[in-house]
Amino acid sequence: MATAETAILQTITPVTHDLGAFKVHRTLPSRPRTMVGPFIFVDEFGPARLPAGEGMDVRPHPHINLATVTYLFDGAIEHRDSIGSHQVIEPGAINLMTAGSGITHSERSPKQLRPDGPSLYGMQTWLALPDGKEEVDPAFDHIPGDGLPFVEDGGARARVLMGTLWGATATTPQHSPTIYADIELAAGGSIPIDADADERAITLVAGEAEIDGQPIAPFALYVLRPGHAARLSSRSGGKAMLLGGGAFATPRHVFWNFVSSSRDRIDQAKADWEAMRFALPPGDDQEFIPLPEVPKTVSYP
Repeated sequence: MATAETAILQTITPVTHDLGAFKVHRTLPSRPRTMVGPFIFVDEFGPARLPAGEGMDVRPHPHINLATVTYLFDGAIEHRDSIGSHQVIEPGAINLMTAGSGITHSERSPKQLRPDGPSLYGMQTWLALPDGKEEVDPAFDHIPGDGLPFVEDGGARARVLMGTLWGATATTPQHSPTIYADIELAAGGSIPIDADADERAITLVAGEAEIDGQPIAPFALYVLRPGHAARLSSRSGGKAMLLGGGAFATPRHVFWNFVSSSRDRIDQAKADWEAMRFALPPGDDQEFIPLPEVPKTVSYP
């Protein structure tokens, strides 16, 4: 019989950023591990209810050589980007913004939700683009919740967001082999975790759950041992995210909102942002986040 020790290869404890109105739990990148498959950045934010009249305002900022994935459990985010995309992101839909050669975007709480104080709860992840595809043309893809496959089994209900899992395939574009799923477990429910992907990890975002009988802590990232067919279960009900995909052969560097296999490319992006050679999003071009003096990864001003 499998044990939790054989299932879990590595546990990454989140770094929590308290932003006042809400908290952000970040597990990637971290000192113990940089990536799981193409995932090089994993944030869970909320759950939170922002004060009446206020909202989340992430001003326009740039990205290169990556794709962002935004997925909400509750609330809404208004997305605008420099290629003209304008989308209100709502729970259950997946939103893939491919930065490629360069893009800017903003993320704000919709105006109509601010008077009562918007709720905010979801995941923001980045996918590194693979060798040979880092400089693809920027793009934005929105797949509504009813356009994504559901799998139900053993008291579990899973929405497949990217890739093929449990025999179901999402239509979400992918630049390298990727798996991503939202798993809801009823009390006493369980589901096997497909073992095909090179690298896989699970994070608990609500309730409680166990991997092969071992309880897991909220917001930590549990990297599964390659090839091990683990089982995710819950005694009283829970919600977890499964993520991963093909392992990268070459390392990626991260500075602020930039990811690349080349440090020189990141330096060029920094210079381009300081010189404002990036276009700003139409409809949200009156402000922007300046390049930080101290190297860091992303910001939620």
